[in-house]
Amino acid sequence: MEIKLNRERLAEEFVRLCEISSPPREEKPVADYLKQVFAGLGADYAYEDDSALKTGSESGNLIFRFKGSNGSAPIFYACHMDTVQPGQGVQVERDGDVFTSRGDTILGSDDKSGIAPLIELIRVLRENGTGHRTLELVFTTCEEIGLQGAKALDYQKLQAEYGYALDSTGIDKVIIGAPAANRIRVDVHGTAAHAGINPEGGVSAFLVAAQAINKIKLGRLDEESTANIGVNKGGVASNIDPAQLMLKGENRSHSTEKLATYTDEFKQAFLETIATWPVSDDPSFRPPTVDLKVVPEYPVMRLHESDTVVETIRQAGIALGREQSFIIAGGGSDANIFNGYGLPTAIVATGMTDVHTTDESIDLNDMVKLTEMLHTIACM
Repeated sequence: MEIKLNRERLAEEFVRLCEISSPPREEKPVADYLKQVFAGLGADYAYEDDSALKTGSESGNLIFRFKGSNGSAPIFYACHMDTVQPGQGVQVERDGDVFTSRGDTILGSDDKSGIAPLIELIRVLRENGTGHRTLELVFTTCEEIGLQGAKALDYQKLQAEYGYALDSTGIDKVIIGAPAANRIRVDVHGTAAHAGINPEGGVSAFLVAAQAINKIKLGRLDEESTANIGVNKGGVASNIDPAQLMLKGENRSHSTEKLATYTDEFKQAFLETIATWPVSDDPSFRPPTVDLKVVPEYPVMRLHESDTVVETIRQAGIALGREQSFIIAGGGSDANIFNGYGLPTAIVATGMTDVHTTDESIDLNDMVKLTEMLHTIACM
């Protein structure tokens, strides 16, 4: 089947979307624009959920449905509306088929290089009267700050039982696995004292943390797991034993069991350190304490080659004569949450490059390829 896309219209749509600022919790302008676009394209169903009450966003998540006629099972395509900072006042520059920002902001291809092809997809289907399966388009908020929109989505509103999240670097790449993650916050409480006059009377929260961290393996733990401590804050002066230190870290693993084990080891390192801290005879001495908080960030995502969601896109690639790669990734996304709710979801690369930086770019030809893939799946 020949797919009659309008390349320049796709390019113009992408630029228009990127130049609508939509940092986390400020997605309303792009949400309002999408409501207008899909209403004009005759969406059979349009819904904005009440997730804003949980996320603090100006907008809820959006779902649009276009009823199909070819008898195939419904599917959904998902993108997130928010972008990382600096993302205010984006001005897109184009050199041939390559888009960048002017250099002082991100571009916004994460994730508007998924949204623009979806708009072009629906326009092409409408213009050509092509028979297709029922399509549901899901647009979430606050993905970049902890997948908050996806976590608050009303999944009962979806008819589709599987789908695709359009959100990764590269092209003709499909992510079928991603780890679970736990976010960890540690607050270490010591005792302040003058480091030169009375160090015996103090307990350095830094030293407590250092001894605990020395018991923890960080970085690559095994072939499925990683750990990191990325934030530490504390202390007021170089001559004062710091009384407080806050640490933020994480554990990730493709194994739920390993994630639980490594997270427990992380916690135990701190608890054992304070339990065995030497006692001082100084009357001002107080033993150190620690507060630990573990927050599950997202569940494991793992699809299999025999799953319908994987086989469908594989067959679409064959129909297009494309060689696709099916990989396991190291990061989480909305797809982890969708899978966690029982909706098999593969992540499809959009062509975005150098995301989350001011060097971000994308090639129009990759967005064309993505649109062709989405069209082929829709019409299967």
